[in-house]
This record gives sequence, C-alpha cells and structure tokens, in this order.
Amino acid sequence: MAAGYLTASLEEGEAAFLIALKDVTKAQGGIAPLAKKTNLNREGLYDMLSEEGNPRLSSLSAIINAFGMKFEFVPKRLSAKRS
Repeated sequence: MAAGYLTASLEEGEAAFLIALKDVTKAQGGIAPLAKKTNLNREGLYDMLSEEGNPRLSSLSAIINAFGMKFEFVPKRLSAKRS
C-alpha cells in the first residue's frame, strides 16, 4: 500500500510526495528508526520531510531502501486524445 501511495503522491507533485514520505515514515515507526536504518541524521530527516524540504537523491534513495522499496521508472502513458 505504501508503494502505491508514494507513486500516486509523486504524480501530484513534489509537495504531495514529501507529505507522503512523512506519512509512510510515521506508519513504519517514525523518524528515529528511519534515521537508524538510513544512517541519516534525525534532525536532517525532520527538515528533509518538511513541506519546505529539499532532499538529495542519495537521501531519498536511502529512505526508499529503508522502506523496502526501490525506484522504478516507466514511460508516461500516451494520451487518448492526440493534440
């Protein structure tokens, strides 16, 4: 469920994705266990997962890996209506 939620939120935009990351972090035990799993600083994680956060790709990768997920890229679907 978390993977689907994160995917859908990313399609809505960066702010929605950061909120979803925060939600999944809470659902999986919170910031402290995530900091331990990722070897990232707890305070830095709080900042990163805030609405104004701007995480680095390496940090996002560590978080996604700690959630037991991976990044996957797929082509955008072609629109039913062609302009």
